This record gives sequence, C-alpha cells and structure tokens, in this order.
Amino acid sequence: MDWLQNLESEMELFKAEYAKFGRGTRIAGTRARKHLQNIKKAAQELRNLIQGSKKEEEST
Repeated sequence: MDWLQNLESEMELFKAEYAKFGRGTRIAGTRARKHLQNIKKAAQELRNLIQGSKKEEEST
C-alpha cells in the first residue's frame, strides 16, 4: 500500500473512532489511540524514507 494512502486510511479510521468516543463509547478511545500510534509509525517511516532519499541525492 502506498505510504500516503496508509496515512489517509489510518486518519479516517481515527476520525471515526474519535467520533464514537465523543458520543460516549469508551472503548472507541482505545481504538482511536491505536490508530494514532499507527499514524505516528507510518509518519516516522515516511520521514525516514524522505531523509534517506535526500541523502542519496546529495551523495551523487
């Protein structure tokens, strides 16, 4: 799956769970936090790819 699509997908899932949490479904808060963690991981991986790409361009 494309990195950007993965981030967008996790964001949509987070929004849905956060909305449920706002309506009083307590377990949705746990799922929302899980999606936030996935977003953080995906963003860090993408950040590392971008940084690696920049370093490769600089060395050539």
